[in-house]
Amino acid sequence: MKKLFSEIPYLRSERLELKKLEESDADGLYELAHSRAVNRFLPTFLYEQKYEDSRYVIRHLYDECFEKSIILGIFMDGQFCGLAEFYGYRDNAHKISVGNRLLERYWGMGISTEALGMMIDYLFNETDIELITASTLPGNTASANVLKKNGFVLAASGTDEDWGYEDPLPTNVWFRKKQPGEGADRR
Repeated sequence: MKKLFSEIPYLRSERLELKKLEESDADGLYELAHSRAVNRFLPTFLYEQKYEDSRYVIRHLYDECFEKSIILGIFMDGQFCGLAEFYGYRDNAHKISVGNRLLERYWGMGISTEALGMMIDYLFNETDIELITASTLPGNTASANVLKKNGFVLAASGTDEDWGYEDPLPTNVWFRKKQPGEGADRR
């Protein structure tokens, strides 16, 4: 089993790739970071919003914030669709939080559901992670549905969390535990 953060994962399905961002992805990253439709459901302190220059963000993403977060680009047919993130790692609890965000033109295509499934498979099959959590705003029903489709259970509703706004926001907290036999070598 790999330790999370020992490498930047590369995940591939028939339709999607989740991989390290490159400077050539800067225009898509800029569009994502500045989309009002996307950002209405997100915290204010995301790394891709920390600096105005998206190329700078990509150049420093895997050294400046790698110990706290792993951010991968989501690609379909070689096109940047959005980001997948592992964050909030708790080594002693074998726990990680996950999230993803897509450019608006890729909404409703099943990409978030598939990308999250790939992330879960990676975590439970290749690392020692046993618990995955996620948080959503109550109005973000699309993300709640993605979590449900991937076996997440609502653990708490309306829990105040710091998302970088003036006041904490009521959020829904979800979890998915590794099940017996899950993560066993499937080859």
